[in-house]
Amino acid sequence: MTVSIVGIGLLGGSFALAVREKYPKMHFIGVDTSAVNGQLALAKGIVDAVLPLPEAIAQSTLVVLATPVNTIIDLLPTVLDLLPAGATVVDLGSTKETICAIADAHPKRTQFVAAHPMAGTENSGPGAAFRELLPGKNLIICDREKSNPDSLNLSESLFRDIGMKLFYMTPQEHDLHLAYVSHLSHISAFALGLTVLEKEKDEKAIFNMASTGFSSTVRLAKSSPQMWAPIFDQNRINVSDALAAYIEFLQQFKQVIDEQDINSSLEFMQRANVIRRVLEGIEKR
Repeated sequence: MTVSIVGIGLLGGSFALAVREKYPKMHFIGVDTSAVNGQLALAKGIVDAVLPLPEAIAQSTLVVLATPVNTIIDLLPTVLDLLPAGATVVDLGSTKETICAIADAHPKRTQFVAAHPMAGTENSGPGAAFRELLPGKNLIICDREKSNPDSLNLSESLFRDIGMKLFYMTPQEHDLHLAYVSHLSHISAFALGLTVLEKEKDEKAIFNMASTGFSSTVRLAKSSPQMWAPIFDQNRINVSDALAAYIEFLQQFKQVIDEQDINSSLEFMQRANVIRRVLEGIEKR
C-alpha cells in the first residue's frame, strides 16, 4: 500500500510516523512545495520518496491532505480529478464546512473522507513531527455517510490502528464546536502575547518574570500564522460569535475588578472552576 502525504508538516508527518510504526512495509511518498521540508522528511524517515503531486497521486492507495486549510481548498478538486479508481483522499483540516462543500460538488465525492485529528503543538514543519502525537487523541470524521464503504473503512482502520478515538459530526457541528474549544483559545493566546509585548517593551523583563502559568497560557501564540489565519477566515462566523461571548465575560470581569467587588470576583471564578470537573470527566473516558 502506498500513502502520499501532501504537506509534510506536524500532522502529516506525525500520521506517517505512527502508521509506519504499525505497518513498517507501507510505502510513503511526500509532496511539499518546500524542497527543504522534503529533504528533512526523507532524513527523518517520514517518507520514502518525494514526488510532484500528479506522480504521487497516480501511485497512491491513500492521499492525505495535511496542508493549511486554504491550500486544501485549492488542492482538493485537482486531487480528486487525479485520484485513481479505488483510491481514497482524506483531509486533516481544522475546518470542515467549506472543505466538505467543495468535495460535495465533485463527481468523486465518495472517495473523500473528511477528518480532523484533535491534536497538535505550537510547532510546525517535518522537524516537529513525532509518532506519539496522534495515539490516544480524538479524531472527528464528518459526513461519513457520503464516503463509500471502502474509503471510510480504510481511513477508520488506519486511525484506529494508531490508537485514535473516532467521533462523528456534521461539518456545521464541527466548525461550531471547534470555534469555542480550539480556535478561540488560539486567538486568546495571540491577543495575550500582543498585550504583553505592547505593554512591556523590555523583553528581558518579560523573560525574567514569566512564570509557568504565563508560558502555558501564551504557548499557542507561537503557532503558525500561515496555518491559523485561513482557519479563522473559513470559520469566521462561528469564531466571531465565540469572540463576542468571550469579550462579554472579559468585560464583566473587568467591571467587578474596577468596582472592587471581591464577592462577585470569587463567584465569577468559582463558576469557571466547573471546567475542571468537565475536563476530568473527558479524560476518564
